[in-house]
Amino acid sequence: MLERIVQPNDVKLLSPKETVELAEEIRTFLVGSIAKTGGHLASNLGTVELTIALHRVLDFPGDKLIWDVGHQSYTHKILTGRKEEFSSLRKYGGLSGFPKRAESDCDAFDTGHSSTSIAAGLGFAWARDLNCDHYRVVSVIGDGALTGGEAFEALNNAAALKKNFVIVLNDNHMSISENVGSLSKQLYKLRISNGYTGLKDGVQHSIEKIPVYGDKIVATIRRTKSGIKQLVIPGMIFEEMGIMYVGPVDGHNIAAMEKAFREALHVRGPVLVHVLTKKGRGYEPAERLPSRFHGAEPFDVEKGIPLAKRNATYTDVFSTVMRKMGDRDDKLVAVTAAMMDGTGLKRFHNMFPDRFFDVGIAEQYAVTFAAALSVEGLKPVFAVYSSFLQRAYDQILHDVCIGKLPVVFAIDRAGLVGPDGDTHQGIFDLTYLSTIPNMTVMAPKNKWELSDMLKFAISFDAPIALRYPKGEAYGGLKEYRAKIRLGKAEEIFADGEILLFAVGSMVKTAVEARKILEEKGISAAVCNARFVKPLDGEYLKEAAGRYRAILTLEENVISGGFGEAVGRKLREIGYEGTFFCIAIPDTFVEHGSVADLKRMLGLDADGVARKVQKIHKKL
Repeated sequence: MLERIVQPNDVKLLSPKETVELAEEIRTFLVGSIAKTGGHLASNLGTVELTIALHRVLDFPGDKLIWDVGHQSYTHKILTGRKEEFSSLRKYGGLSGFPKRAESDCDAFDTGHSSTSIAAGLGFAWARDLNCDHYRVVSVIGDGALTGGEAFEALNNAAALKKNFVIVLNDNHMSISENVGSLSKQLYKLRISNGYTGLKDGVQHSIEKIPVYGDKIVATIRRTKSGIKQLVIPGMIFEEMGIMYVGPVDGHNIAAMEKAFREALHVRGPVLVHVLTKKGRGYEPAERLPSRFHGAEPFDVEKGIPLAKRNATYTDVFSTVMRKMGDRDDKLVAVTAAMMDGTGLKRFHNMFPDRFFDVGIAEQYAVTFAAALSVEGLKPVFAVYSSFLQRAYDQILHDVCIGKLPVVFAIDRAGLVGPDGDTHQGIFDLTYLSTIPNMTVMAPKNKWELSDMLKFAISFDAPIALRYPKGEAYGGLKEYRAKIRLGKAEEIFADGEILLFAVGSMVKTAVEARKILEEKGISAAVCNARFVKPLDGEYLKEAAGRYRAILTLEENVISGGFGEAVGRKLREIGYEGTFFCIAIPDTFVEHGSVADLKRMLGLDADGVARKVQKIHKKL
């Protein structure tokens, strides 16, 4: 069947029986392909039939299908003619792991973060009506993403739309980790209430048979908040918001979903179709451990284990230190936004469940919640990915930093993260955090320094951010472990006319570049900045008198980053030597391996060495 899918809408040519065969072939293809390239497996295995059903009722590229997050769009890519490109999935210059308008006109909207699809869908629906177009609009959102504030804001506005707009709630009881919160519990009630629609219709039909008064009774019940639906399912939140509810529907029954979608597409106004799916369906290891196969590295299909040996990551170091500090300090609490496993807080949760808070996909809430915890004498650590913390900028500024509250921001996946691409690169945090008064920003050079900095941060009596990269923790430079002091840098190598003033992961790069330069007869000093804010002004004043050229190295965009702050400080000092920032240009960085991206951006050791050589020639 899969060979017959060459271009958009080919799936419509298959018989109902053939679509079932197609689903199994797609699963087999996805497991085999992602085992080689890596990628989001469990979420895609769970939405195969759902995607087939949507493609059977929609017409591409005319109709608009908006995926929330978009990591579950692999089947959509296959059904729109991109199967042969899957060998390049998430590689530099290859197929993106998320929907991309530049990649296909069947991708209606660029996505990568959660809770956006309903808002985007409403935008398309209103534009359609204002432009007198006739395409259909469907937004797919997961139950995990539905906890995000933007999703609720969009639902609040959906009832105003008078023409058709379909929301598909893909309910698998998971985001990345298991869902939490009252909304998830309400959806569970819906999952187990398959008799709701029939019972409601039956009650209504019986009442209508009452002579004279039947119709009036039904009309009265419909107008009151204690209507029939509340008698059967408490908290039918969607219909109360003016959105027709359909379901639950078996998310692995293509025919049932086709029927539900066709009916929903004829409804005047917004309608939500509640679809039940199983994350990881069809591949036993992914069904058993969906979190592990959320974003999988290349793996052995038969054994379901990664091919590459896994070394300790920065996340592992953070996890270990948090557990140890939790033993020592009963005031320490941990907060995360649906990322218990991803941020390394599972062990803390297991050891101290009463001091662990997973708030769901709700970063804004998490920050304000942590702020209030700190007011009452607790020591909150909010563990979050760099690209997700962006959503809570206002809360960091307004709720934490104005009051100078001691909240620790443990920022994982900072810098280039690689295959997930431009929506996930953590290359802006040094910039947006440094703009906020009262905020202290640190970055460790290796795993030992991460441990020391986390302990320092927990004891610090003001807002503080600690950012560290994805991947294997650097174990070099262990002998350089000076005590962490606020705003003080750590000089590693002092010889030479040129200083490489590096922060975080770029300290390792600076040391590697220094070795390359030594082979070419050029001596370069290396200093570990440690703090992006406050900068070590005393050290920079001394360095200005010693070095003819100073280069900053950071894994962050150049605009408003570490290098620009150093440049301002050197101008204040009156530095007359050469100054240059090595950073990421003012651009979004596409997907690819971190090594490929650093090479492309000139952020690898060879690139740094080449820049130093050019500057050295001019000295």
